[in-house]
Amino acid sequence: MTFLKYILSALLICVLLISCGDEVLPKPKGFLRLEFPEALYAKVQSDCPYTFEKNQIAVINPKQNCWINLDYPALKGTLHLSYVPVNGNLRQLLEDVQKLTYEHAVKADAIEPTVYENAAQNVYGMVYEVEGNAASQAQFYVTDSTKHFLTGSLYFNVKPNYDSIYPAVIYIKKDIRTLIESLQWKE
Repeated sequence: MTFLKYILSALLICVLLISCGDEVLPKPKGFLRLEFPEALYAKVQSDCPYTFEKNQIAVINPKQNCWINLDYPALKGTLHLSYVPVNGNLRQLLEDVQKLTYEHAVKADAIEPTVYENAAQNVYGMVYEVEGNAASQAQFYVTDSTKHFLTGSLYFNVKPNYDSIYPAVIYIKKDIRTLIESLQWKE
């Protein structure tokens, strides 16, 4: 019996020594891969004093006074569009948009403003890209400076965790760019 204990002990030691020869490496981090459908755009016609192109996956939810929500059900996001006619109040409208945008600075890591100008269509504005765990990930306004003023705010129906919603943010920001570039005022 003692001889058998020695053989089993020696065999166990050999197995332990042989198994400890390879270096153990941790598994690499896995990243979530989200694939969204290719964006197909169509012009939105309405009784409102503006037209634009929207992604086919966005659902139009009209509100009163030419305010529109573009809902993205698959992405759990909404782009809120608010229209206000300009009646000598352009300065106040601009201040209101900037105030609303920079209220997100408390949670945002950065707010990057980008000027937009399309003189041929008489569309001028600013796009604010908000990075971090802020409630809104993008804000913008466009105007012709005399009659029309349109603002947009992107919100998600989930707790703001920038790392998790980042792919959807990038996807919808392309739609925002297309919306602004295709915007036309009706006279």
